[in-house]
Amino acid sequence: MNPAPNLVLVGPMGAGKSSVGRRLASRFGLAFVDLDHEIEERTGASVTMIFDCEGEDGFRERERAALAAVLERAGLVLATGGGAVLDAGNRALMRERGFVVHLHAGVERQLERLARDRSRPLLAGDDREDVLRRLAGIREPLYREIADLRFDTETLEATAAVSKLGRLLQQRWQRPDARDGRSRAGSA
Repeated sequence: MNPAPNLVLVGPMGAGKSSVGRRLASRFGLAFVDLDHEIEERTGASVTMIFDCEGEDGFRERERAALAAVLERAGLVLATGGGAVLDAGNRALMRERGFVVHLHAGVERQLERLARDRSRPLLAGDDREDVLRRLAGIREPLYREIADLRFDTETLEATAAVSKLGRLLQQRWQRPDARDGRSRAGSA
């Protein structure tokens, strides 16, 4: 078991980080944080607007700061953005302050899940499939590098994914008990 104060979800767009994360937080009695929403709250601007005004580099800088601030806390489930793993410092921080779960879904499934979603700046072009394949080629090795657990959401809807993943987390994730500093297995 990897003792860690937080559960950190990484993976590509459409893998279910937010929908699964919200339900896992409820199941384990933890706070839920969506990192993109945290960035929007901090800046008062949408992710799309940040990309438009500051480019991806500006967004990634804001993402680093938000991630560091959020992971100072304990007892939460964090759904990261798909590109949060691009920064080596982010990867180190996620490993240090979280039990990292790589939620995986293939490109075809991502395309299905994201078909009506127009809020993702990196998918604003015409060939979404090409973009997702290119991103997967860059990011998948980074997800694997930091993951304590890889979990395939390809064929699972959120409720089924949470049930199955929750059982795995009870076996593999140990959270420090804030009262006495000892570790305890995730409880559902």
